[in-house]
Amino acid sequence: MALGTSIGGLIAARGKGEAARRPLVTLAGLKGLAARIVPPLVVVALFLLVWQVLCDRPGAGLPAPSRVMSEAWPIISDPFFDNGGTDKGLFWHIIASLQRVALGFALAVVAGVLLGTLVGQSEWAMRGLDPIFQVLRTIPPLAWLPLSLAAFRDGQPSAIFVIFITSIWPIIINTAVGIRNIPQDYRNVAAVLRLNAFEFFGKVMLPSAAPYIFTGLRIGVGLSWLAIVAAEMLIGGVGIGFFIWDAWNSSHISEIIVALVYVGVIGFVLDRVVAGIGQLVTRGTATA
Repeated sequence: MALGTSIGGLIAARGKGEAARRPLVTLAGLKGLAARIVPPLVVVALFLLVWQVLCDRPGAGLPAPSRVMSEAWPIISDPFFDNGGTDKGLFWHIIASLQRVALGFALAVVAGVLLGTLVGQSEWAMRGLDPIFQVLRTIPPLAWLPLSLAAFRDGQPSAIFVIFITSIWPIIINTAVGIRNIPQDYRNVAAVLRLNAFEFFGKVMLPSAAPYIFTGLRIGVGLSWLAIVAAEMLIGGVGIGFFIWDAWNSSHISEIIVALVYVGVIGFVLDRVVAGIGQLVTRGTATA
C-alpha cells in the first residue's frame, strides 16, 4: 500500500512538473491567433487604402480617412466633454442611447418571452395571435414614432416604445418555436413528476427553449440599436442618433463617419454580450 501510494505520488508530481514546464504561449496558439486577427486587419487596411485613393481628390463627395481624422480629431480625442445641453461628447450621447435601449429591450424581453411561451404552448393562442403578430412585425420602426408621440407626448418614452415594439417580434417568434420544439419525453417526465405550471415553466420550458430564445434576443438587440439611432434623429435631445443628425445639419461629414464607426462597434459589442450570456446559460448550445 505504501509502495502504491509512493508511486502514485511520483506520477502526480511528474504530471505537475510537466504541466509547470508546459509553455503558456505555443507556436500553434500564435498561429491560431494570427489566423483570426490578420485577415480582418488586411481587409480593413485595403478598405482604408481604396477609400483614401477614391476620396483624396478634388470634388470628392466624402472626405478621405486622413481628412476624417484631422477634422474629427477633437471629438475623437475628447469624447467626455460636457458643455451643457446637447453640446456633449460622443461618450454621453452613446450612454444616453444605451440607457434607452436597455430599458426598451428589457421590457421587450419580459413581454416577448411570456407571449412567446403562450403562443408556443397554446394552439388556440397561436391561431388567434400569430396572424396579428405577423402583420405588426412588418411595420417599420419609425412608423410607430408618430403614434407613440401622440400617446406619450414626450420624446423619451416614445423612443423607448419604438425600441420595445421593434425588438419584441423576433423574441416572441423564436420563443414560440422553442416551446413548440420541446421533446415530448420532457413533457411526459414533467407529467409523471406532477410539476405545476410554474415548475414546468422554470424547469422544463425555459431550459429547453433557451437556445431559441437567445437567438431571438440577439436579433432583438440588433434591431433595438437600429431603432434608437433612427428614432433619436427625429425626437432630438442627447443621443447618438441626434448627434448624427445634428452633424449633418452642420455639414460635419467627418463627425458623421466617426459616429457611424462607434455605432457599428457598439452594435457588435451588444451582439457579442448577448451571445456570450447565451453560451453561459445554455452551456454552449446557443448559436455563437
